[in-house]
Amino acid sequence: DDELQTDGNRSGHLQNGELGELFAPEVNEEILRIIGTQLAEIGDQLDKEIQARVVNDLVQHFLNENLSREEITRYLSQAVEGLARAIPSDMEQEKALLVLAMVLTKKIANRVPSLLQRVFSTTVNYISQHLHTYIVRMVSAVKQ
Repeated sequence: DDELQTDGNRSGHLQNGELGELFAPEVNEEILRIIGTQLAEIGDQLDKEIQARVVNDLVQHFLNENLSREEITRYLSQAVEGLARAIPSDMEQEKALLVLAMVLTKKIANRVPSLLQRVFSTTVNYISQHLHTYIVRMVSAVKQ
């Protein structure tokens, strides 16, 4: 059931084992929805803190087709970690990194829609490499 969301995007349902490396099969969509809502609220707050220059620099890297997937992921990681240094210390570092990665992805895709697939893929790669354990802990905490 391909629902249309209020922002015009199709709803994200896990199908055919998508994101199987990140989530166990018993994780239901309601848990993911709860986590997503919490992260979206934090993202709205952090969105205002991200300077256009950071987004513009990342856009230029994503537009450079000569850069490998690893190089692009490294640039994204550097941007996320640089922005995270300015986040108040009362927020978990991993949560800040996760939300910043997602907000940057949104900003880049909004700025240059043709980059959506590349930036999404890079962000999933970044999250898988750097935040897998945190996501598993977060899902486990919500399930309890």
